[in-house]
Amino acid sequence: MKDLREHLPYFLPPMESDFEIRRLLEVMPASGRMMTKLISKPEQPAVIDSPFPMPWMRERPIWINFDLWGRLSKPQRDLLILRTVSWLMNVKWFRPSLYQGLVLAGLVGTVVELMQADAVGVIVAGGLSAIASTQIWRSNNSTERELEADEAALKVAQRRGYSETEAARHLLTAIETVANIEGRPSLNFTELLRCQNLKAIAGISSVGVPNRLR
Repeated sequence: MKDLREHLPYFLPPMESDFEIRRLLEVMPASGRMMTKLISKPEQPAVIDSPFPMPWMRERPIWINFDLWGRLSKPQRDLLILRTVSWLMNVKWFRPSLYQGLVLAGLVGTVVELMQADAVGVIVAGGLSAIASTQIWRSNNSTERELEADEAALKVAQRRGYSETEAARHLLTAIETVANIEGRPSLNFTELLRCQNLKAIAGISSVGVPNRLR
């Protein structure tokens, strides 16, 4: 039985969430510690999850099911938390762009039209703001942003003692292991692209992700 336990992670004793949270905070960059909050969520089916950060959210929560989290190796956990933090920090609602300008213009227009009691103007201005907000949301959820989050995590990992190749391999196996733990039969399209990109970085494959898919 001793040998069996060494090979099956789910025989490990339950992870002490408070201790692991303190450890993960040390792994995270200082900016990530300021912007995010690690929360134990044992009822969720996902190993790690985080809601899309909206502009009004003061903190960006990261929910972890520590019973499932403990089935990952320490390097896999390090890279997953760094990747999640990198993704959250990369979501920008207020960086200068055409769509941010349209959102602002739409909001200002809505206020003006409300003051003038112009129902049609309110609808037009509100619609403009809604469309621009949708475009911002899509941009932040694009494949490009997902790959950027992975690559940003690898850079932070190198400041934590990992080589780029090691970090890429750990994140790659973490993605695959999480899908297995969660009982998913296969990776989704974005995860497959992320894995291919990580394989190229890790030197496992000579084929990266084509620019048209980024």
